[in-house]
Amino acid sequence: MSFEIQGKLHKKFDTESKTATFQAREFVILIEEGNYPQYIKFQLTQDKCDIVDQFETGNEIKVWFDLRGREWNEKYFTNLNAWKIEKVNQDPISENPKYEESDFPIDSDMPEEISDNFEDDLPF
Repeated sequence: MSFEIQGKLHKKFDTESKTATFQAREFVILIEEGNYPQYIKFQLTQDKCDIVDQFETGNEIKVWFDLRGREWNEKYFTNLNAWKIEKVNQDPISENPKYEESDFPIDSDMPEEISDNFEDDLPF
């Protein structure tokens, strides 16, 4: 199963060698929706451990991940195994941009061929 989520990079941990042939690294994103902030911890493994290096704490990122679960001695573990991280544009276009008066032409700015034939047909 593949999922994606967006949040602010909160913390990066160092890469750990779990065995001679397996390494893992964790990082946490902060999601500030609803009444309480959510801190979500992800795991990177093997050759993916360094993909979080290009991001700084506080960057808005999108994380693609898989759910991984396993059982050991009748205990159950779940990991969010990240496999792709991308920076999110932090300068979104405003939904209500502010316009300057110069953004709107006035009659004197109309080309001559239009202004010669222009008649004000407003009823007031």
